[in-house]
Amino acid sequence: MMLKIKGCGFTIEEIKSFLCGNVEVTIDSKALVCVKKSRAFVEKKLSSDEPIYSINTGFGALAREKIPHKDLARLQENLILSHAVGVGDPFPDSISRLIMLLRANVLAGGYCGVRPELIKLVVDMINLEIIPVIPSQGSVGASGDLAPLAHLALALIGRGDVSYKGKIVAASRALKAAGLKPIRLEAKEGLALINGTQVMTALGLALLVKLENLLRVADIVGALSIEGDRASRRPFDARIHKLRPHPGQIATASNIRKLIEGSGIIASHANCKRVQDPYSFRCIPQVHGAVKDAVSYARDVIMREVGSTTDNPLIFADDNEIISGGNFHGEPLAIALDTAGIAVSELGNISERRVAILIAPLSGEVRAKFLVPHAGINSGLMIPHVVMSSLVSENKVLAHPASVDSIPTSGGQEDHVSMGAISARKALAIAGNVETILAIELFAACQAIEFQLKYGKPGKGTCAVYDLVRKGVSPIENDREYRYDIVRCVELVKSGSVVAAAERVCGKLEVKS
Repeated sequence: MMLKIKGCGFTIEEIKSFLCGNVEVTIDSKALVCVKKSRAFVEKKLSSDEPIYSINTGFGALAREKIPHKDLARLQENLILSHAVGVGDPFPDSISRLIMLLRANVLAGGYCGVRPELIKLVVDMINLEIIPVIPSQGSVGASGDLAPLAHLALALIGRGDVSYKGKIVAASRALKAAGLKPIRLEAKEGLALINGTQVMTALGLALLVKLENLLRVADIVGALSIEGDRASRRPFDARIHKLRPHPGQIATASNIRKLIEGSGIIASHANCKRVQDPYSFRCIPQVHGAVKDAVSYARDVIMREVGSTTDNPLIFADDNEIISGGNFHGEPLAIALDTAGIAVSELGNISERRVAILIAPLSGEVRAKFLVPHAGINSGLMIPHVVMSSLVSENKVLAHPASVDSIPTSGGQEDHVSMGAISARKALAIAGNVETILAIELFAACQAIEFQLKYGKPGKGTCAVYDLVRKGVSPIENDREYRYDIVRCVELVKSGSVVAAAERVCGKLEVKS
């Protein structure tokens, strides 16, 4: 597949393909025309004595320091060397590669004043899989993701380390082996590489790809738990949700109805004495739906950011102006990513409650304690539920919004920052925990269904997923190393197999109506 950089963003499908790695990146010829025009305007301005921020001045609190023409290239190199001080574990290559793509796309918009050669080098490195080692910590999310993006820029000038052919090597060595030459940065180019939100945007995109699957998984495992508890189908009646028409709520109720259609288990419960089910079953549409709506908001913000120019100053060649502003500020992303993290943590909260009821029913229904025969000698799913509880509690800590904090930096010049990169890393960590939480619910719900099969078969969609799980996870007769069962269920969740199995028989499961 060919992916063309135009300076105007990508679709989520293009991002998914890029993350899978089977994509060659090119630069749109029309975009290059704009880039050349922007660069020519910068070079024209350099011939004057007019102070222009970041082009012939210092940076941040040093903006009033005028730099002699002979030192402009050194200024840009020093910027990268001094700013490449990120710490912590490096991002996975897939994230670092996506950061490169997004930054190249910003430069290709024609408002950054860089040379085409700079963008071409980034693209060549993407295609040849020379991936800068980018530490994950160090951004405060205003003036952009300065420290991590400086590590990207470091590789372009032949400094720092890169991942190349499965090894971490010096950038200079990898470039030489691939037939590329480091670039010598010229006026404006160093700052153009690091002034932006591409780290938090890349993490946000990775989050969206993960959640596209996870939001559907939550409905599927919720439906399995409904059958495992022989709960009522009545709370999912379309007439209820028409009276409170939140898109995610309507979509969730519709998904549940599709999944449990034809369920003999639920049909057998139609005339029982249980009046109402616990909220964690009855309110799945309201809770899962609210999460979907919050993620939808975050998705809109992140996808707008993908096509935005977040450099400073911006070059408006047609208007004969260079304007300093604040498009590098990560606040839109920070709030959206915090919101997504808080919302997704709720999928884990309600999932844990459903499993708690499966292993110790509130209704008085006779079911084996901890979903295992011969409880006492067997502990059953006692500790898998404890693991869920641990992850849920961890998510409650991670869900504290990073965007409510700000620490003045750069001598007070940069006095309000977004902490958006922290918001992004936390949201991804929460989503990863929720994947495991839902996988444990998948394991528990399928085991609970074992005790309900005497009443009939599961529904159309739930039966397909139950059968999928049973191919690799057998019913529990006695205690065993449940960790292997959990690993298998996590793999089924992460791979998309759970959603694929359900959608093969139910059709597309929706995240909004």
